[in-house]
Amino acid sequence: MPFKSITSLKNVIAAVLLISSTNIFAATLPVHKIINDLTGVDVGTLTLGGCIRANYVKGDYPNDAKGKTKRRGNGGSLEMDVFRINLDWQKEDWLGKAEYRWYDGYSFFHTAWLGYNLDENSQIQVGLNRVPFGVGAYGPANSWFFDQHFYVGLSDDMDMGVKYSHSKGNLKFDLAYYVGAEPNGVGSETETEPWTEDSARYSYDIVDTGDENSHYRERNQFNARLIGTFFTNSISTELGISLQAGQLMAGDDSTADDTLAYAVSVHSSSTLGPWNLKLQLTDYDYRPDYNDPDQSDDLIHMGAYNYHDAVAASAVIPSAALSYTVKPKAEWIDSITFYNDFSVIMKDGEDNNKKRLNDSTMNVTGAAIASGGWYIQVDYAYANGNYFVGDDGSYDDFGSNQTDDWEGRFNVNVGYYF
Repeated sequence: MPFKSITSLKNVIAAVLLISSTNIFAATLPVHKIINDLTGVDVGTLTLGGCIRANYVKGDYPNDAKGKTKRRGNGGSLEMDVFRINLDWQKEDWLGKAEYRWYDGYSFFHTAWLGYNLDENSQIQVGLNRVPFGVGAYGPANSWFFDQHFYVGLSDDMDMGVKYSHSKGNLKFDLAYYVGAEPNGVGSETETEPWTEDSARYSYDIVDTGDENSHYRERNQFNARLIGTFFTNSISTELGISLQAGQLMAGDDSTADDTLAYAVSVHSSSTLGPWNLKLQLTDYDYRPDYNDPDQSDDLIHMGAYNYHDAVAASAVIPSAALSYTVKPKAEWIDSITFYNDFSVIMKDGEDNNKKRLNDSTMNVTGAAIASGGWYIQVDYAYANGNYFVGDDGSYDDFGSNQTDDWEGRFNVNVGYYF
């Protein structure tokens, strides 16, 4: 997920300072004005933006092959996170959005869709867009780590299809059809990380790599979400339900049979002054059906960030995210949001060795500081079963989680958005 080179980090820091001090990137670049000046063609409004982010990491990590404690001792580790470019376009009722991201050794499209505003309350998007599922765009979370929904493909999930969104009064409705998951990007495979196959992508999708418990691809998925806004005294609450159902197609009939997967979620977001509370309860079942009796139907492979491994094929996920936002007196700080995010994947079933799956739990306490184009998140994540928190030598955190260890990670993410 992160860049591992300190040299890369130095280059990133230099680039961040250069970008933040250059007037042309003080805001999004109005590309349409340049095109209009050069060609005289009215292309509408076309703007170029992006961001560059880096992490400071310190936590429960072992020594590397040379005996150095990169991510825990010697003051922790500085690492590049991501560089991205955004393109936004609108002409009358037509609009579009594209985003491309670069990480260490892999890159991909995060977003790529064209849309049309049917009226002031209705819009349709076609292409690579965000699946309408759950309490919001990033799920019930405030931190850089998101919450456990993200790691089983049930929040901030980008897929290929068509989405219709409509609002009327205090109701919002989304209906979508996705022909398949997001396309695989450009990945690279190393001796220690041979996981790139079909996993150079942003959001977690079911992947078919030919490994054990990895014989499916997502197809023909339908989503529906309904959210109603209610007011009680000074409290505003968005209460909603999300439904998802789709086909999982086996890459080879000899390894698995086609099946149907589903997920259902109830969720809410309540605001009282500077306080916000997001709650979500999700039940999902990907329902794999392998032909090999030695492969458990309780596990299925999902991939993202150039890595794939087994996750629980069915589970219940309760999640809660509480935040408090303040506006400091200092003029150079726009806001500070303090938060605590908690979520757990409550699993059922056994792994390929007939051992019961252990739950995966994560709690993140932190604060987000916004100042102009800068956005800084300071988090402490404590987890039992999250691949990105600590390193216990296993890769089955979201699946079997047999190590069943609690580990911590202190993370500071510094980003500049232009």
